[in-house]
Formats: sequence, structure tokens, C-alpha cells
Amino acid sequence: MSTTTSPPSPDLRETTDTGSAKELEAVYDISVTVSAVLGKATMQVSQLLKLGRGAVVELDRRLGEAIDIYVNNRLIARGEVVMVDDTKLGVTMTEIVKSDR
Repeated sequence: MSTTTSPPSPDLRETTDTGSAKELEAVYDISVTVSAVLGKATMQVSQLLKLGRGAVVELDRRLGEAIDIYVNNRLIARGEVVMVDDTKLGVTMTEIVKSDR
């Protein structure tokens, strides 16, 4: 699941401690890719080629376990899958992951 984010709401732009929101306005319109990873699996190419319609690939996560949320391929948070309406899924962030940088 990937999506492009929109700029922060005007009230977020105004609520900074040092007034640096004005300085950051130049980056508000930059698009980033947000991805939610449900889990991963490793398999040999021969196993992959045997997969057909209806095949189930077991992932490394358990049901109900948090999923990883990436921005531009960098892990930034963990969260839960939620239903947005009858046809779409979304993600609720439950934990922000601190960067090693």
C-alpha cells in the first residue's frame, strides 16, 4: 500500500516553537511515498514459479502485529491497518520509530 502525502494543514504550519514553519514552507509541496508493509517472505525462485492463483504466501508477521510504515523507503513508524470506508484501507500510526541519524 503506497500513497502520496499532502502538505500539512495550515494550523500545523502555524504551531511551531521557533517560527521555523515559515522557513519550511518551501518543502511543504514536496511529494513523498508512504508505504505500509504487512510482512515479508523469502523463497527460492523455484517456489515462486510454482505459485498460482489462490496461493497463500506466509509472511513473517502474526495477525494483529504492528505493520511497518516507510516514507521514501525509510522506516518512520509502526501502525495498524484500519478500514477507511467500505472499499479502502488505511493505516493508523501507533508508534514513531526514532532514526539512527
